[in-house]
Amino acid sequence: MFPRRPGPQRNQGAQRPAPPEATPGYAARWAASQAIIDALANGKPLEERFGADGETGARGLDPRDRALARSISVVAMRRLGTIRKALARFIEKGMPKKAGALEGILIGATAQLLFMEASDHAAVDLAVRATRHDPASTPYAGLANAVLRNIARAKAEILGESDPLDDDTPPWLAQRWRAHYGEAAARAIARAHREEPTLDLTVKSDPEGWAARLGGRVLPTGSVRLDNHAPVPELEGYADGEWWVQDAAAALPARLVALQPDARAVDLCAAPGGKCAQLAFAGARVTAVDRSAERLKRLAANLARLKLTADVVVANAAQFDAAPFDLALLDAPCSSTGTIRRHPDVAWTKRPSDVALLAKLQTELLDRAVALVKPGAAILYCTCSLEPEEGEDQVAALLRRNPDVTRWPIEASEIGGLSEAVTPLGEMRTLPCHLPADTPRQSGLDGFFAARLRKRA
Repeated sequence: MFPRRPGPQRNQGAQRPAPPEATPGYAARWAASQAIIDALANGKPLEERFGADGETGARGLDPRDRALARSISVVAMRRLGTIRKALARFIEKGMPKKAGALEGILIGATAQLLFMEASDHAAVDLAVRATRHDPASTPYAGLANAVLRNIARAKAEILGESDPLDDDTPPWLAQRWRAHYGEAAARAIARAHREEPTLDLTVKSDPEGWAARLGGRVLPTGSVRLDNHAPVPELEGYADGEWWVQDAAAALPARLVALQPDARAVDLCAAPGGKCAQLAFAGARVTAVDRSAERLKRLAANLARLKLTADVVVANAAQFDAAPFDLALLDAPCSSTGTIRRHPDVAWTKRPSDVALLAKLQTELLDRAVALVKPGAAILYCTCSLEPEEGEDQVAALLRRNPDVTRWPIEASEIGGLSEAVTPLGEMRTLPCHLPADTPRQSGLDGFFAARLRKRA
């Protein structure tokens, strides 16, 4: 598996070895280690580094290295518990302190050894080079070499002992999901999080036609799910604004109210704009509100590509005021634990305290949404969270404190017949394990909560 290296050459005239940056594959692996460190130490989302607006370091990579760096980082976050358990097995005294980039390097290399189709020799060799290149981790190059070789040899045993809920789910989330959804559902959620999903598209028209053109299928909910994961801008129809990327679960809430032509709708916390686009395409006059000017710039650019319009307002949604609307849609800021299958770093960058803080903000925003609509109008409240404090509990608390608001129950026929996603109270709760298919990549939905409410006339 690991051919023995030749001994050092003693020829004094020999050329000095090339710097590690010149070694094929090194740049991608170094970028991945930095992304992993930034996510775990600073809570920085991988999307900020590798998304369309990623930072300069990631943009400086050629497309192939950038894709590899992103893949390593995502796989590392998706299976972080198993990786840490494997590293702990072979680092008897624990991860060294003040060791620079060592932990990120080891996590990235272990992800390659256990879960990616990479050469074991290349993964180990490049990790050792990276360790030697970083001054703080240089003393641990020998340790890195030994640990990674041991992990490669023990791969089958490590994978055989790995558990999706007990290992690859942070304990605080595993405990919550067991308590709220039960053991079987919690395990199904954790298993779904291990699989990387493909792309879902919301199309303006002719979903069957676009599924045939792009190589995919039409889901019962109406979204088009692709078979491949090609670069989005290169796909047919992107430049012409015929569709936009949106998880099938996220596409459901905006379809729950049929608006009259020219109805006025407010989309609070509107960026990145998928639901705003749905409302605008349905013929509503949309006011898109978000506190981030940068995010609204991207929303406006997406709307321009889609040939749709909205009145874009930079404002704190909790304090926004305007003439009463016919509809308020609030996709509230949340812990995003429902998006772990697409953004596995969320599981490891969020904390229990985040849920409590965000729930307080959601309460303020929900009250504002109610205040912004006319009597008899609808309020759509949704979050991409699996936590009840950010979903079911929010709606129950709103109904207790505001007798002018009632539930408008959702029916399974309105969400593609997904009866398992309709709660006894008529709210929508999709889970990552819903919508099974023949392959894991074609299965699942984001974890999403939605409630349709009505202000009394």
